[in-house]
Amino acid sequence: MTEPSRLLFVAGATGATGRNVVKQALERSVPLIAHVRPKSAETEPARSWPRKALVELARGDELAEAMKGSTTVLQLIGTMRKRFGSGDTYETSDIGTTRHLVEAAKRVGVDHLVLLSSVGAGRPVGAYLKAKAEAERLVRESGIAWTVVRPPAFEGEYHHPPAILRTLAKLPMLRGLRPIHLDQLAAVLLRVAERRAPLGAVLEGDSLWSEVAATGK
Repeated sequence: MTEPSRLLFVAGATGATGRNVVKQALERSVPLIAHVRPKSAETEPARSWPRKALVELARGDELAEAMKGSTTVLQLIGTMRKRFGSGDTYETSDIGTTRHLVEAAKRVGVDHLVLLSSVGAGRPVGAYLKAKAEAERLVRESGIAWTVVRPPAFEGEYHHPPAILRTLAKLPMLRGLRPIHLDQLAAVLLRVAERRAPLGAVLEGDSLWSEVAATGK
């Protein structure tokens, strides 16, 4: 019996991770809807994407309409402190967007939420990790099957992890902290979304790197 096709709704498609997810998905003809804020619709590479949802996440009815037919929501939105000057906050960008996406997903029958979180969110210290932990809570308590991905530091594009991190990650107890390339992270997110597995799992450390190995990246 043929498995029904998955349709991915990629929130945060224009971010560093999102762009890599969309790129790999399009290369492999994985069905997806790339969420793009209206003001970014004409930027590259969003302009050339074949299927986009041009909607502000706070507009619940419009978001639910754009999400119809999707089986999976990938929540890849987050912010950094350096963006606070432009109006972003952890509350709006990490927690608020997750809340909007969960509410819309429940309305339209999405059966899998994939959340991009961060290493350390399990024992959060500081505003950034506490926001990630709250986003995780919203996903876990949504009533929808979920998978949380907690990567360590990124590398690729404009991400350059400190050299000391590579040195520390050579220690057996800290090997899970070695930087992950954006291509590897995107491949894992796609694999999880396409397979709808593992469910109810937090991929961090060894479990995350096992998924990376399974992608062949």
